[in-house]
Amino acid sequence: MSQPSATTHRTLGRSGAAVSTLALGTMTFGAEADEATSHALMDAYVAAGGNLLDTADVYSAGTSEEIIGRWLASRPAEAAQVVLATKGRFPMGTGPNDLGTSRRHLRTALDDSLRRLGVEHIDLYQMHAWDALTPVEETLRFLDDAVSAGKIGYYGFSNYTGWQLTKAVHVARQHGWELPVTLQPQYNLLVRGIEHEIVPAALDAGIGLLPWSPLGGGWLSGKYRRDQRPSGATRLGENPERGMEAWEARNAEERTWRVIDTVAEVADELGASSSQVALAWLAAQPAVTSVILGVRTLEQLEDNMGAASLALSAEQLDRLTSASAPVIEDYPYGAAGTQQRHRRIDGGR
Repeated sequence: MSQPSATTHRTLGRSGAAVSTLALGTMTFGAEADEATSHALMDAYVAAGGNLLDTADVYSAGTSEEIIGRWLASRPAEAAQVVLATKGRFPMGTGPNDLGTSRRHLRTALDDSLRRLGVEHIDLYQMHAWDALTPVEETLRFLDDAVSAGKIGYYGFSNYTGWQLTKAVHVARQHGWELPVTLQPQYNLLVRGIEHEIVPAALDAGIGLLPWSPLGGGWLSGKYRRDQRPSGATRLGENPERGMEAWEARNAEERTWRVIDTVAEVADELGASSSQVALAWLAAQPAVTSVILGVRTLEQLEDNMGAASLALSAEQLDRLTSASAPVIEDYPYGAAGTQQRHRRIDGGR
């Protein structure tokens, strides 16, 4: 089964906008990558055929957007081809209205992102997470107005559950407002829980997935070894207790090392890196539009971009899928739950 080349594009969810199958995430800009390195990363990414830049207002407290804005201003030809995505929702101040998806906060957040990016229009504006206090109608109406005003082209979500995504789609449809086109979830060979509800919801609604953390915080790159606590200049080496990919919990799971070993086996067969194999598997999954790369060096970017032209066979895809099968309870997603939902027309029930 052939995987996309570096110049292959897919539509951005239900929209007609074309984006490369690998996106460049910019959370490292202004933090782990200085401005010169960040500009070099964008130069190399675009030169390799990529065209989707993804940022957020909270990345380095706005610095990531500012770095991108200066790059866009200095490279008008490249800027004309880039599909620009950012997000709003999380705190950008200390006041009670400096966060959330209310009309009050989003009006300020969007205008501030436009200013930092130095543009009049953002292609994809994403709600960074669900807001339980703001009625979804308020958020969606603001986004519909922003499309009508020409401030954004499309909108999407990040970190929504299946029911939250489905509710938003149906409320927007009910009112005749613009529909969302994308969802950013965490998704990789180690984190496949979204396949139970979120992926089916996205497929049902025509939503394109933009997976973040495709290498599981570096675990799928092959840099870590079983029972050897990481050290040195890696994310876990610098902070072994880092977030959801913390060392102790994942190291203790046999599934973690089964997945890592299988990725390494396939990589050896293809003469590729483990990172490239993990990324190629993810790009081949249903509903995935573009995989968001999180890099801080040119070497990492060059390696990751090689995934776009990596060909995984059907057998290799199946082997990776089987080795990484998520641990699930028997009901409602296991055999018992599947049996309950099964229906045949050949005389069975």
